[in-house]
Amino acid sequence: MRNPAFDLLWTGLEGLDAGSVSGPEAGAIILFSRNLDPDPKVGPERCHALIRGLQARWGQGTRLAVALDQEGGAVSRLRVWAGPTPSLRHIWERGGVTACARWGALWGQGLRLLGFNVDFAPVADLWDGHPGTGLGDRCASLDPHKVALAAGAFLAGLEGTGVRGCLKHFPGLGGTQVDSHLALPELEDADQRHRNLQPFLALAHPDRLVMVAHLRTPQTDGLPASLHRASVAGNPWGIQGRWIPDDLEMGGCGEWDWNTRVRLCLESGHQALLVCQTAKGIDACATALGTMPEALWAPAREQFLQLRKNLLPHDSAPFDQAGWSVWRSELRAEAEAFQL
Repeated sequence: MRNPAFDLLWTGLEGLDAGSVSGPEAGAIILFSRNLDPDPKVGPERCHALIRGLQARWGQGTRLAVALDQEGGAVSRLRVWAGPTPSLRHIWERGGVTACARWGALWGQGLRLLGFNVDFAPVADLWDGHPGTGLGDRCASLDPHKVALAAGAFLAGLEGTGVRGCLKHFPGLGGTQVDSHLALPELEDADQRHRNLQPFLALAHPDRLVMVAHLRTPQTDGLPASLHRASVAGNPWGIQGRWIPDDLEMGGCGEWDWNTRVRLCLESGHQALLVCQTAKGIDACATALGTMPEALWAPAREQFLQLRKNLLPHDSAPFDQAGWSVWRSELRAEAEAFQL
């Protein structure tokens, strides 16, 4: 019998077709380039079939949350079909609020055609030019007000199509020197931390997905913010959101064993557990979750089920090839306007 706690798992997977997917039955999935057939003629329809098949298998009771990291620029899972596209910084600098809203809407339209209902975008971190952090031009500006305007416009365009966005990476990675995919960044500068918070103060609300960074500060008691309740649901700034940690397989939280990672996530107020990369990591997270008392995971499960009930329903109709062709033409025209 399936463990209902597994509704909290937001997992990556292997394979390009629903019939080849194995592992614990999760409540949410995230796809990566490894799940997308690169053939532009059959790939989009195959992706649509993969999502439709997973919804049929795992989403019968409550539809699955199905996400992609689709920011544009360097982080564009759809690049294989869409070609090069501008980063958020490029969009903001060339076109301001109007262009950010337009690109949010474009990505939302394409994702909706494929069957996605969540986009893990936009980045609300502050640009600082530090190399090797994994951020770069994913960040719109070094000015917190401009970041809020750019990310807010992107969200308005995206969510206007029915696809949920996700603010990341709370409480802000601006000014760090280390890529949290590889190790745990630290940030002691109080002024920088204050500036980093401003876009989240402007844009977060109780029904908005907010991804929490693996980031250590003097206030996190030696933990990453992602595993620290006083940096998540108990944060002192009164910021509310539907909290999820950044990928729990990342190096930024690798110092802690899986039981500790899962327990601290649940105690911190996260509504789902994001574990993306390997079957080994997914199984380890699921095993740890299965050992947790129901009183610890049940409130988060109820909150996450409510989010899933309110997501865009998956269209069971065949893939709209004509609509996809129109969308791709519009996208390429916009990209060419940015000289890409």
